[in-house]
Amino acid sequence: MIVPETLIRTAERADDDVLAELDRVTWSRLHAVLPAPVPPYGPFFDDRHRPEDYLVAVRGGVVVGYVRTVPPTPLVATAHVRQIQGLVVAESARGLGVARALLRAAMDRARADGAVRMTLRVLGHNAPARALYASEGFTVEGVLPGELFLDGEYVDDVLMGRSLTR
Repeated sequence: MIVPETLIRTAERADDDVLAELDRVTWSRLHAVLPAPVPPYGPFFDDRHRPEDYLVAVRGGVVVGYVRTVPPTPLVATAHVRQIQGLVVAESARGLGVARALLRAAMDRARADGAVRMTLRVLGHNAPARALYASEGFTVEGVLPGELFLDGEYVDDVLMGRSLTR
């Protein structure tokens, strides 16, 4: 059996419906800070969520994941930083290295854009994501204890980052 490779590419406007559906079917209390999506669903892309901010993973012609990477603020003082603001992989593609491929591609693209630092925020209870990020050189740079109130519980917001120059 031939295992399809993972192709990483920049999202296109035509990916709107498939990415919106991927977002809905992968929603989980493990990583979500927003309530589960309910109809009517809005578009995936909007003025703040542009296709060029996303890399998508494609396996066997099917979009199976995405990562969103943007500057953390509009300030010139943070122009050298990129922040991951979403990493999603379809259940069917988990355990195949898709998340790692997306993460590495996001770092490569950030470097190509002149960034020297990458940051992200992850829920304290999301051990699988934290382990992936740590394995790729991200370290915990801060914890906001009980920062989020989700489903009746206080959850830590963990700030992670890494240099892109090493």
